[in-house]
Amino acid sequence: MNTGPVGIFDSGLGGLTVWRELRRQLPNEDIVYFADSRNCPYGRKSAGEIIALAHNITDLLLTSYGCKLIVVACNTATAAAIDDLRQSYQNPFVGMEPAIKQAALNTNTGRVGVLATKGTFDGRLYKQTSRKYANDIDVMVQIGDGLVELVEKNEYESDEARKLLHKYIDPMLEHSVDQIVLGCTHYPFYKPQIEAIVGSRVTVIDPAPAVARHVGEVLFEQDLKNAEKRAGADIFLSSGSIEPMQVLLTTMNNCGYSRRMVQVEGGQTYESLS
Repeated sequence: MNTGPVGIFDSGLGGLTVWRELRRQLPNEDIVYFADSRNCPYGRKSAGEIIALAHNITDLLLTSYGCKLIVVACNTATAAAIDDLRQSYQNPFVGMEPAIKQAALNTNTGRVGVLATKGTFDGRLYKQTSRKYANDIDVMVQIGDGLVELVEKNEYESDEARKLLHKYIDPMLEHSVDQIVLGCTHYPFYKPQIEAIVGSRVTVIDPAPAVARHVGEVLFEQDLKNAEKRAGADIFLSSGSIEPMQVLLTTMNNCGYSRRMVQVEGGQTYESLS
């Protein structure tokens, strides 16, 4: 047993979709979430830049908070940095990758769509998974430019968001896809809108539940689960303003847990909400 917290980090607020599933599936684990909002989005950064940022965040989560496992809740950061992180640290890491396998196994039309960032599509994990599970499947890829930024501004239900979603999703429907994979942790915030666009004939796949299950499996296998029978506590950190995260969390209906909001700047922490 290990009572240390699970660490999660993302380029910004998208990883909260993974936090939500972890909190649901592992209710007694403490969780520390880091949003690197000052450097968001990662999709336009080089692999070297992302690796350096990932190391800085990991060092903070390990040294200041004693995290026992770290979830890289960002597809772009996973693609660029997770191999390096696993080689550099002894703690276990769980990353993200588009759920191509699930889509390929469940398609009836033989055509699936993937909405992700350029960094994810360029990464080894996406290419490797696609070759392994979707070699005989017609995969239509779409870079979701602008969607991350709208989530960061809490504007994911705006007219601009709806226009972008139609721009990206309508061609997939014209191509007769019956599975759409959300390949960025920001994108599940758009899932209700996407489902309204595609209707019942298309399945929209959010990988967060599967990632949370895998975290639970790793914790069990490595004897890291917290066996204390209590509700887990949450600490939320941001390298930028914490206000967008405060607003977003109030819409996520997880108010039954103990929370602390902290803004991280210049190596110091500032408690902003208890």
